[in-house]
Amino acid sequence: MSLKQIDSVIVPAWPAPANVRAIQTTRLGGCSISPYGTLNLGMHVGDDAQVVARNRLLLDSLLPSAPVWLEQVHGTQVANADEVAGVPIADASFATRAGTVCGVMTADCLPLLLCDVEGRAVAAVHAGWRGLSAGVIEAAVAKMGVPTDRLLVWLGPAISQLGFEVGNEVRAEFVAADPLAAAAFIAGKSGKYLADIYALARLRLQALGITQIYGGDRCTYSEPELFYSYRRDGVTGRQGSFIWLE
Repeated sequence: MSLKQIDSVIVPAWPAPANVRAIQTTRLGGCSISPYGTLNLGMHVGDDAQVVARNRLLLDSLLPSAPVWLEQVHGTQVANADEVAGVPIADASFATRAGTVCGVMTADCLPLLLCDVEGRAVAAVHAGWRGLSAGVIEAAVAKMGVPTDRLLVWLGPAISQLGFEVGNEVRAEFVAADPLAAAAFIAGKSGKYLADIYALARLRLQALGITQIYGGDRCTYSEPELFYSYRRDGVTGRQGSFIWLE
């Protein structure tokens, strides 16, 4: 396994510099009740706001500061977490200052955590298929301003191929941008396809010249005891992926 679980939090197993810290929350260890049980971090999913606030306080005890929360819209905007005020509309953030926590929330979409080998910059990216196709990874890498051969990436828990059914229009969009993407789809039922979001992300990363890619071996859809999944449950919470510099 490429992940190490400590209590209710997962720590990425990747060769990041010692001053780069990262955690991945699960659905365990919080205060929310069904269907949000228990460590729901999402304020926008119908859970009791006071309970979510308590969950976020529990999270804050593991971090050097409160994370920079984003209003995620499946786009390509990238926030500078060192300078942002409020909750920006963005699907990624980056930081170069110690103690600034970048984070994204997911419940099937792919979270990516990035850092450079010198430990000078970090980023967190939320990549659903729309953002992935539109170039959210490329936008985040560009904002980091680091040579791509100096970057490491960890792919957090997302929906696996067998649970991720999409229409032909989604497949066509990816294949039009890169014919190699065809290998990330297998035919499903009624003209649908099963998409491998991990493989699609790796193609985008490799096209940028990034080869140090880790993680990508969990499934939010098929691990209900650990992860929230929108496709599986509809009404559900959100887990979070967080990274910062010490």
